[in-house]
Amino acid sequence: MLRMDRLSTTLVRLTMDRPPANALSLDLIQALTDDLARFGEEADAPAVILTGAGERFFSAGGDIREITVKADAAIPRMRAFHRLLLTLEGYRCPLLCAVNGYAVGGALELALFADYVVASDSARFGFPEINHGLLPAAKGMRQAMNRIGRRAAERLLYSGELVSAQEAQTMGLVDEIVGFHDLQDRARAVAETLRLKDMHLFSAIKRTFNEAPWMTDQELEARTLSDMRDYLNREETAAAREQFLQRKARRQHG
Repeated sequence: MLRMDRLSTTLVRLTMDRPPANALSLDLIQALTDDLARFGEEADAPAVILTGAGERFFSAGGDIREITVKADAAIPRMRAFHRLLLTLEGYRCPLLCAVNGYAVGGALELALFADYVVASDSARFGFPEINHGLLPAAKGMRQAMNRIGRRAAERLLYSGELVSAQEAQTMGLVDEIVGFHDLQDRARAVAETLRLKDMHLFSAIKRTFNEAPWMTDQELEARTLSDMRDYLNREETAAAREQFLQRKARRQHG
């Protein structure tokens, strides 16, 4: 259902493997949440690549078979999915999606919370819920608006249409498009590059991205000063600044 491959000490790939369409069952949602929470607790937390098995589906989104006409049956599942979105949002190290096919509904919401999205050239994206008597999670809809703007989010949510990888890139849903056979290698290369950054600084940037839209100017100033006191007192960041100054001096005297 969820395969975990430890590609290196600082890189993990999670593969949704639930034929025929890697639909997000309650068990799969909980497994994703549990694994991400466990990785996040590691002292040297890894970068994570999330992908789907096969060539056709990243994931077809929520498993409609688990949603009945009775609201009390659907509510626990939606609560679990909301917790997954919170876990994705709060993951402090690089989180990437390697989108190998259709990423629709809840699966698109997963991609919206990724730090970087690499898609195969045959991938498709969309929110078809309005055509199926359903709604996406409110947190996912807000993230769509924040990521791609209200107009683009309205287009996807109101119409239920699917868009190509190329159009998704234009919208800002996708960072990079590659051929299917290059997808995993490219996602790994990007993940490894991001994981080489100072994870303390990476986490601070990510936290501010997530929280800044709802912070006042005073809170933003306080966050800036708090973060500054923290990184100025860290040996790792001091070493990076010293290396930068040395390179700059060499260029000036070269």
